[in-house]
Amino acid sequence: MEAKAMVKYVRMSSRKVNVVNDLIRGKKVADAFAVLKHTPKAASAVLEKLLKSAVANAENNFNMNIDKLYISEAYATQGPTLKRFMARAMGRGVRILKRTSHITLVVKEK
Repeated sequence: MEAKAMVKYVRMSSRKVNVVNDLIRGKKVADAFAVLKHTPKAASAVLEKLLKSAVANAENNFNMNIDKLYISEAYATQGPTLKRFMARAMGRGVRILKRTSHITLVVKEK
């Protein structure tokens, strides 16, 4: 039995999110909350909120025990990229890519 939570179109690169995902993958939920709380990355706030959602899904939809939950899967895939231009010297323009990501967390019971 597994419970899943997803968030889409997060205005953050999937590479930056996966750095934090690697820290929590395979850990118990309580340990993951502690790691996310003390990680100084922008993705940790988004992942903490997403983990709360996954735990709530497990508890309410599947009647799982919160104390036995662990993070079985945590990954971020690339979403659509916003393309912008910034003015530069001598009439030129430089393309700016504002990347987005889709983040998925799956929790299972041990």
